[in-house]
Amino acid sequence: MQNLEPLIDAALKVRQQAYAPYSNFSVGAAVLTDDGSIFTGCNVENASYGLAICAERNAITSAIAAGKQNFVAIAVAATPLASPCGACRQFIFEFGDDIQVISVDAADPASRKQWTSKALLPDGFRLD
Repeated sequence: MQNLEPLIDAALKVRQQAYAPYSNFSVGAAVLTDDGSIFTGCNVENASYGLAICAERNAITSAIAAGKQNFVAIAVAATPLASPCGACRQFIFEFGDDIQVISVDAADPASRKQWTSKALLPDGFRLD
């Protein structure tokens, strides 16, 4: 696996742009494509809570909008360290079961956990 520090740095940086006035839980995410491109996203909340969008889905949709679909890794930055929610696990799994998922604590970037998308969602839903 290549050096993932630029990916982690991108997630930490974009976290500062999160719009989280209701939960005060800011999250940044960065996804790495197979050609080395990095796309970022942050969580955006809404007064109608169900309309909020997670950082992971924002980063992935940004990549999709740019024509990229082959993901190698995704980094998620939050405090405290948090793994992707269930919806995001399924969203990531849609694009592969061997995507590396790295969670990092924004307050202590040395504190990390790492899984594959399959490990996070062992029986992910597919329309095969």
